[in-house]
Amino acid sequence: MWGLGGRLGLRAWLGVRRPLWPRFQSRGCQSGEEGDRLQPSSKIPKIYTKTGDKGFSSTFTGERRPKNDQVFEAVGTTDELSSAIGFALAFITEKDHTFAEELQKIQCMLQDVGSALATPRSSAREAHLKYTAFDAGSILELEQWIDKYTSQLPPLSAFILPSGGKSSAALHVCRTVCRRAERRVVPLVQMGETDENVAKFLNRLSDYLFTIARYAAMKEGNQEKIYRKHGPSQSI
Repeated sequence: MWGLGGRLGLRAWLGVRRPLWPRFQSRGCQSGEEGDRLQPSSKIPKIYTKTGDKGFSSTFTGERRPKNDQVFEAVGTTDELSSAIGFALAFITEKDHTFAEELQKIQCMLQDVGSALATPRSSAREAHLKYTAFDAGSILELEQWIDKYTSQLPPLSAFILPSGGKSSAALHVCRTVCRRAERRVVPLVQMGETDENVAKFLNRLSDYLFTIARYAAMKEGNQEKIYRKHGPSQSI
């Protein structure tokens, strides 16, 4: 099953219909064992639904929109970000970095971001908004983590390039995907379709990813590459 708006559709993912998989019952994190266990009377659903064959999909509110709608662009890019973080975790857990648990928690936070984005205010009822409200406390938590790692890093004296080993480079990829997710979300905030705290969270998350990319390079003893301006006569 896909995480954000998986093949069961956004409404099933958010628990509007009777969920067939326990992982769709809650927007919080569950262990892999609990998430993969079927309910006693459940029937395994097909991976394909055919409901999107004509290029439309449903929001949490039940509204049908084209798949290239700004809402789905934002949801999809957030999903991509969570996947990129999952890929980075493959390197990070090998190195036993202490922030691995934070990244796993962030993936859960991104599920909440997806819930908020999939609930456009123009078609949402109060019950929808209450169920998918985004917790602004997540922004404060990111700021606390950023400050914790920044205090352990040497101050920046030059622009750095994405580098510093596999963990660091993978986190820089996450950072750039996060920036793109933020660019997809900002128009929705400006249109009043989603909570401005979602954009603030993504903005802060990109700072967090930049910080721990540097931190990972430092802990692994890898050198970060520094930007140097090359003149016309200089070779790269």
